[in-house]
Amino acid sequence: MSHTAAAQVDQRPTDSEGQEPSHNKGKMSSAAISRRNFLHGVAFITPNFLGFIFLCLIPVCALFYIANTRWSAFGNPVFTGGANWRRLMRDSVFKDSFWNTIYYSVVHIPLTLVLAFGLAVLLNSKLKGRSFFRTVAFFPYITSIVAIAQVWNMLFDARSGVINQIIGIFTDNVPGWLGSTTWAMPAVIIVATWREAGYFMILLLAGLQTIPSELYEAAQLDGANAWQRFWKVTVPCMRPTLFFVMVTLTIGSFKILDLTLIMTGGGPGTSTLVLAQYVYKVAFERGDFGYSGTVSLVLFALCMVVTLIQFWYNNQKEK
Repeated sequence: MSHTAAAQVDQRPTDSEGQEPSHNKGKMSSAAISRRNFLHGVAFITPNFLGFIFLCLIPVCALFYIANTRWSAFGNPVFTGGANWRRLMRDSVFKDSFWNTIYYSVVHIPLTLVLAFGLAVLLNSKLKGRSFFRTVAFFPYITSIVAIAQVWNMLFDARSGVINQIIGIFTDNVPGWLGSTTWAMPAVIIVATWREAGYFMILLLAGLQTIPSELYEAAQLDGANAWQRFWKVTVPCMRPTLFFVMVTLTIGSFKILDLTLIMTGGGPGTSTLVLAQYVYKVAFERGDFGYSGTVSLVLFALCMVVTLIQFWYNNQKEK
């Protein structure tokens, strides 16, 4: 009996090779996997992180010094204190470009958002050929900006343009468009809205497709009509997507450059000159990199302040 008991005590679970399994081995293996995954993650983000540091963070930090210097990109920057800022307050062209940027953004942002949201809602419905219309709406965004500007310049031609020919059917008082200080900026806004609405439509369309259909069915059973379902179901569920689109659209509007540079060159006069284009002109046409850095900081501060206000407003709405 004692021999049998000893045999039972000596019996331990073994693996297929007759060896005793190690529980510590499994724990070490789990730690090794975690360490390997961490190293893979670091290796994956390091190139992008280094690119951000050397191409964005360091130049932005250097900008705060350059903005207070006199520098033409040759030699060493000469620190001038607040001279560039005092010059900024007396610069009438800077003031024009600042208010033009505000004007463009205040009109372009809500117009683009409403149009993009309307297209997204329409093309999210069971519309025949909706895939085709989605492609048509998105196509201007991937088209060459130079080609777009040239075509629209011909359409906006005050004498032979198609747009004025259509307006001339109803009235003889046709706009001068790109040749008018009053109508040049509205023309740029029209083209920018037409070009960007399709891109933001795709983002909003993706958000619409994440809304559970059960919410609409429940609202319909409660007697809500289409308008009420839109305001009580669609808009609240779309708040995160709308917030992302609004921030992206706002920053893009403040940084507008390519369209005004190609369509109008900032003219006539300074009627379409915006801050980003003024930075370009001061830096690369005049060679005054110190003063252009000062204007860049104003643009940076403008984007930062408006974005922080949007974050604050969104947080208040979520409470």
